Amino acid sequence: MAWMTYISHWFDEDDWYEGQQRVKMSQVKQVGLLAAGCQPWNKDVCAASGDRFAYCATLAIYVYQLDHRYNEFKLRAIMSEHKKTITAISWCPHNPDLFASASADYLVIIWNVTEQKVVAKLDNTKGVPVSLSWCWNAGDTVAFVSHRGPLYIWTISGPSSGVTVHGEAHSFLSDISLFRWHPKKKGKVVFGHTDGSLSIFQPGSKNQKHVLRPECLEGTDEEDPVTALEWDPLSTDYLLVANIHNGIRLVDSESLSCITTFSFPNAAGSVQCLAWVSSAPGMFITGDSQVGVLRIWNVSRTTPIDNFKLKKTGFHGLHVLSSPPKKKSCSSKYPTKSHHTSSTSETVPPPSLTQNQAFSLPPGHAVCCFMDGGVGLYNMGTKKWDFLRDLGHVETIFDCKFKPDNPDLLATASFDGTIKVWDTNTLTAVYTSPGNEGIIYSLSWAPGDLNCIAGATSKNGAFIWDVQKGKMITRFSEHGKNGIFCIAWSHKDSKRIATCSSDGLCIIRTIDGNVLHKYKHPAAVFGCDWSQNNKDMIATGCEDKNVRVYYLATSSDQPLKVFTGHTAKVFHVRWSPLREGILCSGSDDGTVRIWDYTQDACINVLSGHTAPVRGLLWNPEIPYLLISGSWDYTIRVWDTRDGTCLDTVYVHGADVYGLTCHPSRPFTMASCSRDSTVRLWSLTPLISPLQINILADRCWDEILGNADRAVESGAPPLLCGKVSKDIKQEVEKVTRNPRAKKLRWFSECFSPPGGSKNLWDLVAVIKGQDDSLLPQNYSKGIMHMKHLVRFRMVSEA
Repeated sequence: MAWMTYISHWFDEDDWYEGQQRVKMSQVKQVGLLAAGCQPWNKDVCAASGDRFAYCATLAIYVYQLDHRYNEFKLRAIMSEHKKTITAISWCPHNPDLFASASADYLVIIWNVTEQKVVAKLDNTKGVPVSLSWCWNAGDTVAFVSHRGPLYIWTISGPSSGVTVHGEAHSFLSDISLFRWHPKKKGKVVFGHTDGSLSIFQPGSKNQKHVLRPECLEGTDEEDPVTALEWDPLSTDYLLVANIHNGIRLVDSESLSCITTFSFPNAAGSVQCLAWVSSAPGMFITGDSQVGVLRIWNVSRTTPIDNFKLKKTGFHGLHVLSSPPKKKSCSSKYPTKSHHTSSTSETVPPPSLTQNQAFSLPPGHAVCCFMDGGVGLYNMGTKKWDFLRDLGHVETIFDCKFKPDNPDLLATASFDGTIKVWDTNTLTAVYTSPGNEGIIYSLSWAPGDLNCIAGATSKNGAFIWDVQKGKMITRFSEHGKNGIFCIAWSHKDSKRIATCSSDGLCIIRTIDGNVLHKYKHPAAVFGCDWSQNNKDMIATGCEDKNVRVYYLATSSDQPLKVFTGHTAKVFHVRWSPLREGILCSGSDDGTVRIWDYTQDACINVLSGHTAPVRGLLWNPEIPYLLISGSWDYTIRVWDTRDGTCLDTVYVHGADVYGLTCHPSRPFTMASCSRDSTVRLWSLTPLISPLQINILADRCWDEILGNADRAVESGAPPLLCGKVSKDIKQEVEKVTRNPRAKKLRWFSECFSPPGGSKNLWDLVAVIKGQDDSLLPQNYSKGIMHMKHLVRFRMVSEA
């Protein structure tokens, strides 16, 4: 439909995947992406090269690139091949298309960033690579090191390919925080240690281990870890070092002496990360560890030139990108100087400049990663964020649910111990739970307009979080320390909540903690779902491969039905919202089974996934449409009438766990994954005959129907849910121009977040509607030309 073409350009990060062939083959279209934040666990999890930068969540790497047409940085790739926590990333200094990453499962991967594919893998690194770096002046060679060494050097290609051990960089007395190769002097490398010392190695010279500890630590057993370490880009010998407690020093690696000790404005200042500003000789920036203060320094002064408080939480990583290249770009990254000059000799201001002019910050971007997972691109020239992606999850997202009374709010539950609530119009997080809950496997919104979410954790029981007040208001501990895999708030009774646990129990309780039922299973219970047609009916999925249905109105603790047929554990169950007595189950056997409660039978088996099935979702308008997500990284759309797979989506880079849609926006779906993303999808291409019938103003019988008629074999798609019936009722009340109202209401039903409301505002303007009737947020969307002129005149006045 016309509004779908209009919407396709609404999101600013939805075009990075368009070059992927498999995406083009899919009818289901991605219309939004909620990117992850940067993990705070490991040190080298942010990297930059030219007009690109990258950061990594726990299991996925995000690559952004400057779009020169619009002078904006856009997401270009998400790479999620690693199965364990990513420990370090590094960009090749010789080839901007090559990128290396390491992970806790003893794996190093070389990527081609442009093609988003793996070039080479090194398994069994004999230790977790905690730091990783391409070797300068050494071709296709990557070095990595575990906590105490040794330093391994992997030559990826050529006659000398293979892994060698650095002859002397091993058996360190203190764990390695990070290491850096010198960008000019071949073979020179420095290690920073957790005890605060440095180890310096260079060919043809005596190698030094555990030297240059901060003076106040000499002769003591105290530790003060090295948090940042960068070679001066204009010197072969000078090095900036930051320790967590003793601040920043500029040291000479040849004479093993401290040249300058830098002072903070107050005793509370501490450095977590630093980066040289390559376009301004002698200038560098630091990020504080406790609060989000960005400090600007010059090596000729011992105190900061300027300070900017960017966030409340501390920094985790920092890189500097040069300003966007001009038409005539400079061939050299740094000014041409003698390799043996120090940066201090470059910073004396010309006499004609005032002191402030001499130290003004040049144009450029600081890539800022924060301890809360936030990632931003700070424009140092304008002193503003070009973008700030706040509060992103940094781990696997296990569950996602739309708020029952608001399709613009989406909640997600993660391995990182938080629940976050996202505004799907702006693609930003607006609320986050207090955290520290261990793993959160499942969430459930309170029904109606109650602003509470129930969460299920791996060890801390279950809880109810008041979203707007930002605090936990109730906790449930009936399962003890056993993991709770699923939590479900009753759709029909806001006082009842069900939980399923590894202890084999499905417990039904009231929100004040009064236990109503304890349904004992022979093994762990992974999923449960309340019937949307019968408030006293609940189904469970168990490790014993069976699906059970319980009826709460009786005192019996035995199931009414037990459905057998799966050959591996059942993980999730879902009742159909439109067909009474119909439910589905997803299993580790890779199948989805459709059960008819009234027939006591399995009526269909959906086969196609090649790994365990996790996410399940019935469409709330098309009664036969079912969506499943799997550990095979795919989402499949099924016609349950005959078991046909209508579409397969391959875009997620890891296991798909959660699927959700909202009844009032039934053709927009959200999915979440181990790749730490949430993605929004449009299902409207699957129902194009319906769209044509609405546009052609066909009779209601060709648009709406009941579930029995819609599930007949070969029947065209018909809308059977509450939203479409409500639209019909409203249209039939309209006396003036009902077709326009009908089109508008259906377009809002079919359109993704961001919606078609702005389009209809423009239509109203063209038709001469009074401008005072336009909504307040009209100016934030696409405006009519006459309003652009008005806004321009107001701003210039």
